[in-house]
Order: sequence, then structure tokens, then C-alpha cells
Amino acid sequence: MKILVTGGAGFIGSAVVRHIINKTSDSVVNLDKLTYAGNLESIENVEKDERYDFELVDICDRAELDRVFKQHQPDAVMHLAAESHVDRSITGPAEFIQTNIVGTYNLLEASRVYWNSLGEDRKAKFRFHHISTDEVYGDLPHPDQFEQAAKLPLFTEQTAYAPSSPYSASKASSDHLVRAWLRTYGLPTIVTNCSNNYGPFHFPEKLIPLVILNALEGQPLPVYGKGDQIRDWLYVEDHAEALYTVVTEGRVGETYNIGGHNEKQNIDVVESICKLLDELVPKDSKYAEQITFVNDRPGHDRRYAIDSTKMQIELNWTPKETFESGLRKTVQWYLANQKWCRNVQDGSYNRSRLGEI
Repeated sequence: MKILVTGGAGFIGSAVVRHIINKTSDSVVNLDKLTYAGNLESIENVEKDERYDFELVDICDRAELDRVFKQHQPDAVMHLAAESHVDRSITGPAEFIQTNIVGTYNLLEASRVYWNSLGEDRKAKFRFHHISTDEVYGDLPHPDQFEQAAKLPLFTEQTAYAPSSPYSASKASSDHLVRAWLRTYGLPTIVTNCSNNYGPFHFPEKLIPLVILNALEGQPLPVYGKGDQIRDWLYVEDHAEALYTVVTEGRVGETYNIGGHNEKQNIDVVESICKLLDELVPKDSKYAEQITFVNDRPGHDRRYAIDSTKMQIELNWTPKETFESGLRKTVQWYLANQKWCRNVQDGSYNRSRLGEI
């Protein structure tokens, strides 16, 4: 099978590309426009494989999308190309509307035209897999609202959409477009919504790599509000395996929620990183002394948590990494790959705060 992966030079996309090339017999066409968060060094270990091709293309460029489909003849699309940082969407929402909504529309239309040109056998097997986020659901009640933790709800595939930020609203819009193209045109689509990813090759505007790199440089470790916001953390390589399982085994028209079953408060995540660095790169003072509490993000969701029961039962997938094992691997990777960290920060982002209004 040949899979067209959009955004394959990004964080999750590159993990998907590496998984397919390293662990399956399938082929990959990596389509990416290489924004600030895309870096071909993330897929260096597979780029010479004969089953791998790269296309420098923007998903908003319809003519180029048509050319890629005609030239490469994929059997499936895994759509990960997106602007993805909440703070950046608050500072400048226009790019999120253009890429996440208009770009997804262009990709759907290019896919539909291509799909309609296929013979009946290939047409029946074709899949359009749209990769989305749990942030489309808004937020969940926080533990301080409940006397017993057992009462805490989780996001399921039936949870109503209630996006809070320009980013999550743009992703919710793209989710609806994908489902509409199935309902209206019959395009065989599948949607997945995932919890917060972490792991190797993560661009350092996100919490975990930001904290690691700031800590090593002796800079403040910014924590929004009280740091009591809760996220469900998913190791990116577990997510890549789940996504491949969905595109190859998932049912057309279904939505699958993918989570790590690792609910952690942001302050606990930051303190865990500090403790690992105290162990791995000790210095005279404790890294936790660099923690600085800053004004909270506007409209900040308080809690996300995914119920992955459907993935477990229908597709026999569960994450392999605990948060503790995955975080240790992540910190060790950043310590061993400082060159990648320097190269990915090309001057457009210097780990300064975004998302203030």
C-alpha cells in the first residue's frame, strides 16, 4: 500500500512516516510545505529508503495536490498537515483558518476527484484518514469540582464539540468538512481525535520540549496560572502506531479517540521534568527553582482526558508507554539531540511566550 502523509515533516507526521517505513512494508509519499515546525531532519533515517518520496507542497495549492495524486497514485491519505499551537492561534488566527480549514477542503476535493478516477477495486479500498485533536471537545470538569475522582467524565466519540480557541475551532471545522465529504460525496473517510502528544522531534514551543530546553539554559520555566490544568499525555510513537492501525483496519465513517491514559497537571509535568534533569544533568541548584508562574492563557481549557475504549476493543490498540517511561525517553532524546534542537529553531521562534492579548 502507498500512503500519502500530509505534514510528514512535523512532529506527529514524522513519527507516522518513520513508523510506516521502519515497521511495515508500505510506501510513503510525504507532502509538507516545511513551515517553521517542519524539519526534514526528523525523517533523516528513512529518506533514502526506496519506499519513501518527498513532495514540497502546500495543501492550499490545489494544482500541486492534483499533480501529486496523479503522479504517485496513493491508496490512502493520512492528513496531519495543520497549524497546531493554541498560543500561536491566539496571536495570529488567520494562518489556522487558511491551513486547517481551506487546506483541508482543498485536500478533500483533490482526494475526491482522484478517488472517483479509480477502478472499482482500488476505489473500494481507498481511505482518507483525518487526524484531529481532543481540543475540539472543549474542556472537561476539573477534579476540584468533584468529591470523588471516579465521577470524572472523559471525552468519548459521542462528546459534543465545544472548541475554545481559534486552533481548536479550525480543527473542529475541518473535522466537520471530512464527515460532510463522506455523507455527501461518499468519500471513504475516518477521523481520529488524540490527546496531547509528547516525545522526540517535538518543536520547542510546546510545554515539554520548552521546559527541557529552558531548564538546560537556566531560563525561567513558565507555568500558566496555577499549573493545575490537566492533560492526558500520549507518547508520539504510540500514537503513530495507533494511526497506522486506524488507516489499515479502521471502519469507514467511524471516529476513534486515541489517548495515553496519563492525566497529569501541568505543574506535575514540569516538576517531573525537573527531577529527571536533576538526575541526568545535575547542577548546584534544583531545576525546579526556575519555575515561574505567569498569567494564564485566554480561554484556557482546564482538563482534557480521552476514553480510548473503542480503540482497545475494536482495533486492539493500547499505548505501550507509561507517562514516566515516555518522559524519561523524551528527556534523554533531547539531551542527546541538541543539534536538532538548534537547527529546528531557525530564528522564527526563540521560545518567547506567544498567545497574549
